[in-house]
Amino acid sequence: MLTWISLGSLGGCAGYPAILSYPFDPGGRGLNSPASEGEPRIAGRFIVLTTDRRGTQDVYMFDMVNRNLVDLPGLNSFDAIASHPSVSEDGRYIVFKASRQGRSGIFLYDRETRQSRNLTANLQADVRNPVISADGSRVAFESSVNGQWDILVYDRSGQQISIP
Repeated sequence: MLTWISLGSLGGCAGYPAILSYPFDPGGRGLNSPASEGEPRIAGRFIVLTTDRRGTQDVYMFDMVNRNLVDLPGLNSFDAIASHPSVSEDGRYIVFKASRQGRSGIFLYDRETRQSRNLTANLQADVRNPVISADGSRVAFESSVNGQWDILVYDRSGQQISIP
């Protein structure tokens, strides 16, 4: 499998796709595997994506410089379905949607502390499509809190930021 990456996202000529040839790894240790994989996002040297390599839908991170998967202890759990990951430019923070026991939330994972926390635990609404700012300080996502899909912005601590 070949992976299409926009050179603009890698600091090259914007708008021109390029093929990055990462070898297929039948053991699932590389970027490409026989598993279902989707929703890749790029920031800096990192690609985050969801995959069902372990039989559950988890978040994986690939380092394009070292050409290997990054260990993410404490991020994935067997009782949650993860989707829509996004990563900060330096790769420290990963934000994603997770559904657990019929309830969804926006989770922020800190690779330095190896901790994951639900930013929307107190929000009584459906949430989806999170993205994180390049510096990892803000998270934007869609929420149905007002009976329609609105965009909310939170800081890393889980406090809503008021946007005029």
